[in-house]
Amino acid sequence: MSTDTATTKSKIKFTLGKVPPPARYFLHPVIMLRAYKPENFRGDLTAGVTVGVILLPQAIAFALIAGLPPQMGLYAAIVGAVLGGLWGSSNHLHTGPTNTASLLVFSVLSPLFLVGSPEYITAAGLMALMVGLFRLGVGVARLGILANFVSDSVIVGFTAGAGVLIAVGQLPNLFRVSPEAGSNVFTNLWYLVQALPLSHFPSLILGVAAIVILILLKRYRPKLPAPLVVMVVGAGAVALLGLDANGVKIIGDLPRSLPPLTALPLFDLALIGQLSSGALALGAIGLVEAASIARSIAVRSGQRLDSNQEFVGQGLASIGAAFFAGYPLSGSFNRSAVNYEAGAHTPVASIVSGVFTLLAMLLLGPAAAYIPKAALAAVLVVIAYGMIDQKEMVRIWHSSRQDAAIMLTTLMATLLLPLQFAVMTGILMSLANYILQTSTPQVVSVLPTDDFKHFLHQPEKPPCPQLGIITVVGDLYFGAVNHVEELIRAHMERHPGQRFLLLRMQNVNRMDISGIHMLESVVRTYAEVGGEVYFMKVKGPIHQLMDATGFSAAVGDDHFLIEEESITHMFYRVLDPAVCIYECEVRAFKECQNLPKSTTPNQLPLHAHPHLPVRHVTPLELWQELHWGIGQPEVIDVREEREFIRGHIRQAQLIPMSRFDPAKLRLGKEKNIVLVCRSGRRSDRVAQALQQAGFNHVRTLTGGMVAWESSGLLEAIDPIVQAKS
Repeated sequence: MSTDTATTKSKIKFTLGKVPPPARYFLHPVIMLRAYKPENFRGDLTAGVTVGVILLPQAIAFALIAGLPPQMGLYAAIVGAVLGGLWGSSNHLHTGPTNTASLLVFSVLSPLFLVGSPEYITAAGLMALMVGLFRLGVGVARLGILANFVSDSVIVGFTAGAGVLIAVGQLPNLFRVSPEAGSNVFTNLWYLVQALPLSHFPSLILGVAAIVILILLKRYRPKLPAPLVVMVVGAGAVALLGLDANGVKIIGDLPRSLPPLTALPLFDLALIGQLSSGALALGAIGLVEAASIARSIAVRSGQRLDSNQEFVGQGLASIGAAFFAGYPLSGSFNRSAVNYEAGAHTPVASIVSGVFTLLAMLLLGPAAAYIPKAALAAVLVVIAYGMIDQKEMVRIWHSSRQDAAIMLTTLMATLLLPLQFAVMTGILMSLANYILQTSTPQVVSVLPTDDFKHFLHQPEKPPCPQLGIITVVGDLYFGAVNHVEELIRAHMERHPGQRFLLLRMQNVNRMDISGIHMLESVVRTYAEVGGEVYFMKVKGPIHQLMDATGFSAAVGDDHFLIEEESITHMFYRVLDPAVCIYECEVRAFKECQNLPKSTTPNQLPLHAHPHLPVRHVTPLELWQELHWGIGQPEVIDVREEREFIRGHIRQAQLIPMSRFDPAKLRLGKEKNIVLVCRSGRRSDRVAQALQQAGFNHVRTLTGGMVAWESSGLLEAIDPIVQAKS
């Protein structure tokens, strides 16, 4: 029997593992309940009951805000808590009626129907269905990543502002006063101060005592469910002392009926059209709110969220509320915070709160009716204070000006604007900051460290006169390429002698066609002054894009280098050795350290003009011309004497490049001249000078003496050779 059971569980686990993600979202209750640990039930039960006690009066009050009967709030609370817990991702997010959703429902429906009329109530249910379908579609389409654009700065600022709003909103219940309604939290607070002389003393004493008990229990008995204790004690005091007869406001009687199944006008296209814009706005705002709340608590609990699963849960909760006489739902800040503080471990706590609300509505109506609003207000005020994460606000304040500005702006927007606009304000600022940062990648010139093991930005060190090395940190997409190109051009203007550029691209993860166009422009700019651009550590996806667009073929495969060999390649195959030997005192690279430390004045300047084309001749072709051709070329070896005596072409004359002056060359301008050096780079520079001086038939030996020797053409020579000038 046990073997069969184990086999069955194995099959279930295997089957769930094969289910694609969209279907897995609907199987979440099975996965959650199978992984549930019995030891978590005590904390979930306590937290669920505690939240349920708060949910009861809130559901009634929020329904009245929405212009709906109280029972619709209770039905929405029961269904939302259960379905949101079963299909949601967060362990602590509590779904149900909220202040924001209720206000939005009222603002959308009141211009269309008489408040409280049957048409109004029916439209509220249909709106809940439309909101739920939108949220469900976002989750199934796996667009939960959009919630990642709510930055932590927005969450901290929004949470702090919401805490202030909740506290200020509950103070009238704490003092049992009815101040004039203001346009924002500051005017509300001012009107409250003016109304304080009218405070109800018994309610105030009861509320203050509840706050003191909450603080003491949290400090000395943190494992006890302090909010539940306070409400039970408060209800007992009211019942025993008859405080309700002395003016202490209580929750009052609750309706006693199960949530009924409701028929909705699913095919009333005219009504759907009227509600569509409001449903879309409420659906989107509710998702952002739910994501913000879930993430704010996850920061404290350490839970990793699945935004797609959470959106599916929000959608199904609203759809369920629509068919069971409810109205649109969302995540609640204060109930979620209570849920976390009361010790909830899993979403089962949310389910318990829904079940508790149902039982309380059916069985405990008379007893729950004695809960004083002042005690409830005290719980919410203490919870609201805990929502203001002072330590995190200080950290953000000291982290960066951008994050601090986003946090403060979101905080003030939450206090001054409607809540939905406050959230959108923070999100838009986060997006703007993200776009600003990604559109301005770091473009930093670097040099090797003293041990030649790393490249760092060292502005105090003189750079290599021939080679600029730039590290790009960021993506090269359409929004960033202008910034990158401007900085590269600015570097080029500061160092006009650097004809070669090495771009270190190991920190470039993405690039689009605009990035290709920018690199092509940089390559053309360097080519105009006879230079070249090389690339180091280009990542695979970037290289694939370069190949697909023909960029790699245009610049040549030999222009893509690996880090370990990049400087060695540039030093031995690209840089002008004449500059390294005669003109440079920097010795920036490890390869430069064996060069002579003294410099010799050079007759040939670097070329700042467009690179003139130079013709070449292969070693075999030159050998044939020297031995069999008519009108043998004049071979000029521009290497140093110590190089020359190790081996040279027998017919060559030696004129070291350091002493080469085209004006003193005793050859006709039509003379066929072939220039020779070790690898060809010095020959190219001298050829440029000769062509500028008017010599029309100048060629260089391809590959220099290295290629000549590799071809087996080097002949035995007299070790003492007289150089001609």
